[in-house]
Amino acid sequence: MVQTDAGWGAGPSARYEDLAAGFRPVFARIRATAVTRDRERTLPHEEIGWLKQAGFTTLRLARDAGGFDASLPELFNLLIELSQADPNVTNALRAHFGFTEDMLCSSSDAWRARWIGRIGDRETVGSGVSETGEAKVGQFDTVLRPDGAQWRLDGRKFYTTGSLFADWIHVSAQDEAGVAMVAAVPVRAPGVEILDDWDGFGQALTASGTAVFTNVGLGPELIKPDPERFPYAMAFFQLVHLATLAGIGRSAALDVTRLVAERQRVYSHGNGSRSGDDPQVQQVVGRVRGAAYAAGAIVLKAAESLERTYAVHRTGRSAEATAAIADVEVNQAVSVVTNLVLEATTTLFDALGASAVKGGHGLDRHWRNARTIASHNPRIYRDRTVGDFAVNGTAPPRQYRVGSA
Repeated sequence: MVQTDAGWGAGPSARYEDLAAGFRPVFARIRATAVTRDRERTLPHEEIGWLKQAGFTTLRLARDAGGFDASLPELFNLLIELSQADPNVTNALRAHFGFTEDMLCSSSDAWRARWIGRIGDRETVGSGVSETGEAKVGQFDTVLRPDGAQWRLDGRKFYTTGSLFADWIHVSAQDEAGVAMVAAVPVRAPGVEILDDWDGFGQALTASGTAVFTNVGLGPELIKPDPERFPYAMAFFQLVHLATLAGIGRSAALDVTRLVAERQRVYSHGNGSRSGDDPQVQQVVGRVRGAAYAAGAIVLKAAESLERTYAVHRTGRSAEATAAIADVEVNQAVSVVTNLVLEATTTLFDALGASAVKGGHGLDRHWRNARTIASHNPRIYRDRTVGDFAVNGTAPPRQYRVGSA
């Protein structure tokens, strides 16, 4: 008998199985209680702690810095596996991995060395970029003001995903003249308040709510020397979402497979003496699994374009051209992957009876989580961006901003 959890394709490197083996027991522990956490709204503090202890948050660091020297395709395949266990946890670490990438690409040796040390010590970073106030597109109401040799931070952020679990918050702000600035803010600094007020119907355990900064004092070493993000930032952050969707698809496929195999009741007008032998039921299971497989394959193909961009950047040459192509490749994947997973997380119910909607199975969480992730950075604009590139050769936008018109 072939293992039913096989068939997802080989990893992106010859060493991938050895790399993943150290984390899979942690993924299994996280998955074992995912339904209960979702139902009881228990935030994954402990689960993220397990990953930190295992070194998962140091994946991209060199081995002599306490990491695993993971490539971007290896990272994204591991994020798919983590998302199969619990997509909330992946989203809670999205800002951390983005900050890590930004640090690795920084032109400042001092900034890079400082943060390699902190991340190597298993410290993590959450998000403090988005706002829901009256700031115009491209501007922030969050302000950094000089105070002698120090800085003072005031403002309010929303969608602060992962910050409640982190040691630091990556905060986008501007100075009093409106010039963009970036700071790393200690979560426990006086004047920092993080609220667990995210009430989305999906990804409910990501702590994606409000962070308030009131006269927070920051030393100059916590101000990023260059506020620009790494060249493939937009592609990276969006691809984390697509990896999360691919993992949701796998989780949905494994759940429907197990429930069909366990199901004893059949319909009089069905096609077998047990549900698992009914060809129509098998077809539904196969369709869900095929969607998850395709989503994962697309993610890994797009991850190769990010790896190429990172390789160019490391040579010291401009990575603008390869970064633009990486954006195109990821944007091309957005609607396809989201459609595959949204359909799969709905179709799976066709293989089961009415008992499948019982809360104890937690099958609804797959669609709720997928629909929530698919609502980030609206996919309609991704399709248009790809069309503009294909027809007119227009490069995708370097950054996406939300605000008042």
